[in-house]
Amino acid sequence: MLPHQRLKSVVLPFLAVSGLGLMLCARAADPPPPEIPTCDKKIGTLAVTEPENRWWLQYNLESPEALIKVFVSQSKCFTLLDRGKGLAAAQQERALAGAGEMRGGSNIGKGQMKAADYVLVPDVVTKNSAAGGRNLGGLVGGLLGGVAGAVVGGISLKSKTADVVLTLTDVRSTEQVAMEQGHAKKTDLGWGAGGGAFFGGFAAAGASSYANTEIGQVVTMAYLDAFTKLVNQVKGQSPNAKADNVTQSVTMAKPGKMYASASIKAKVVRELDPGMTLYPSGEKDGLFWKVSDELGNEGWVPSTLFQLAK
Repeated sequence: MLPHQRLKSVVLPFLAVSGLGLMLCARAADPPPPEIPTCDKKIGTLAVTEPENRWWLQYNLESPEALIKVFVSQSKCFTLLDRGKGLAAAQQERALAGAGEMRGGSNIGKGQMKAADYVLVPDVVTKNSAAGGRNLGGLVGGLLGGVAGAVVGGISLKSKTADVVLTLTDVRSTEQVAMEQGHAKKTDLGWGAGGGAFFGGFAAAGASSYANTEIGQVVTMAYLDAFTKLVNQVKGQSPNAKADNVTQSVTMAKPGKMYASASIKAKVVRELDPGMTLYPSGEKDGLFWKVSDELGNEGWVPSTLFQLAK
């Protein structure tokens, strides 16, 4: 064998092995794909609502509602309620049942829908052109400090960055339970082949543009950043929307009396007329409920005399 042939027979396998090693090292250096945070138990029922500004249209993206629903469903932190297309279809079925078109025993009627404990609104941080302005950038900047207030625009096609915000609101009290900002940039999309599995579920859920476009993936990562922060905050608070809120008010359906204790033989606190609004404390004794009126009077009233306020 000639010297140059011997050299070739040694160098080529060495280069092949070296190249394979470099590929393996590069693949090993890829960060793991992102993960959606999870919960051990449900926090409550949740409805996802679109923001009014419909910002996604100018970026040729679908509504972020479908994207956030994937996060919520996979996190197992909330029981997801459909207040969008699913609700519209359900209302159509209920209309058919109300018109007598359904078979007997279909069991579709009033009083069956679950109430949402919380509403989650996905939005973008808009340009904060003036302090105290009415745009979302000014609002978030005021609540979260200088970080959000310094953001100039929520989504940039040029720099491939996204700044978004998630707001969680208690339906009963309208209290803002949590507001979290998320940020992502193009350089965050570096998971190699592992990222395909992460984005695959969004296309099936009706959010294909968030999986198939670069700016869509950046926005997805920004919302995941905000959702992760929100879940961690809410888990730390351990809220209970039903227990944390006062009982629904009631209205007197018949004339009656408010008593000092749970007995019609007790001292009368005041007379009650039909239509008066009372506020239950949650304390009950047989048929009697402890209530207060709008003047601050407290006492006991038979529950047979009132109904839930409408």
